[in-house]
Amino acid sequence: MEAFLSSCRRAVQVNRDQAGSGFHVVLGNEACDVDSMVCALTYAYFLSKTAQSEMLALPLLNIRQSDLPLRSDNVFLLRQVGLSPDLLLFRDQIDLRALQRAGRLRLTLVDHNVLPSSDGDLEEVVVEVIDHHHLEREPSPSCPVTVETVGSCATLVTERIIQKAPEILDQQAAQLLYAAVVLDCVNMAPAAGKVTPKDSQFAAALESRFPALPPRGALFQSLQDAKFDVSGLNTEQMLLKDMKSVSGSLNLAVSVLYINLQDFLQRAELEAELSAFCLKFGFDLLLMMTISFTENKEPIRELAVFSHSATCREEVSLYLEQAHSPALNLCPISSPHPRIRSYQQVRLCRKGNSLASRKKVLPIVKDFLKEREGDGCLGDGRLGDMEEEEEESRVPPTPMNSLVEGCPLDDGLPPISAHDLEEKFSKMADRTAD
Repeated sequence: MEAFLSSCRRAVQVNRDQAGSGFHVVLGNEACDVDSMVCALTYAYFLSKTAQSEMLALPLLNIRQSDLPLRSDNVFLLRQVGLSPDLLLFRDQIDLRALQRAGRLRLTLVDHNVLPSSDGDLEEVVVEVIDHHHLEREPSPSCPVTVETVGSCATLVTERIIQKAPEILDQQAAQLLYAAVVLDCVNMAPAAGKVTPKDSQFAAALESRFPALPPRGALFQSLQDAKFDVSGLNTEQMLLKDMKSVSGSLNLAVSVLYINLQDFLQRAELEAELSAFCLKFGFDLLLMMTISFTENKEPIRELAVFSHSATCREEVSLYLEQAHSPALNLCPISSPHPRIRSYQQVRLCRKGNSLASRKKVLPIVKDFLKEREGDGCLGDGRLGDMEEEEEESRVPPTPMNSLVEGCPLDDGLPPISAHDLEEKFSKMADRTAD
């Protein structure tokens, strides 16, 4: 696999601006989760070994190179199989439209079956689709489509390779595919409702052919742990890792942070970093929701509000404190920063008043913006009114397999809860992707 990926990078550097044979790009979805990344890498490798074409098969990760660290489980898996992230190609490194205009581009889509509207002009060069989500694509004789509702798209890629060219599989490629299947299918646990007979069939086939593959349970747990690992991220990356934005009379970001709030507040130069983040991405206010755990694995949810504008900060904080549908039960806690208001969510009744997730907080934030617009409350709360206004930058898309949309951690983290939690995560990701 290393030799193949190295040859792809060299070919792009040499032939990007030259006439000649083109590129058959295998493109995953914009979330670029483990399944999407693995399918792009392994299916392009398969095409490079089997396709009768002068075009070079090329795996392309559908994110900017700078966004890869946000996919901590992807980075973990690459290191586990011995692949350097420096070997990969990213969306901001290749001009697909220039290749299309030159007649040097074909696209195969994996882990999605339609391009987003921003890439709609590339539809005419899509020549194949392999996906496991709901079929949205119109049938076309020029574009074969393989869509089956299995747990992982990597299952379908594994099936194709084993049926057509099993000899190209080696330990490295097999481990990539196996990891994607095990992760998407929640450790192959039937109770999670994700795994299908075909997923089990081809996971077993990989295990039979490559007995040195890591044990399922250990592999699944290590990938799960990596999803929550923010130890190598800077403040900007932590905020972007799982962020949603809401716009109205103000531009607000709601970020989920996998860290204890007090630990986050102790980061050096935090206020300056939050200020720079707001200026860079055009936000007036940051709402930061943290998740951490006690020694008994009970969840702790805390919340912090940051804004340069005291008026804006106070308005949002008061609205959240007074919210009743649902009530957030916010208890103010001390903050070492004058521009950050901090709270802990208090569980009043274990069964009837679970801690609020971002899914519950976002509608409250939207209601606040609607009421603020209705009152004509604009002006001094806006960062845009500051003397030095920065050009707004594009915010990277939040990964599709966001971990916190439905408060999956409200009831703690018992020893066997990973399966149940991942079921909830996967269902939410499916709804987003569909």
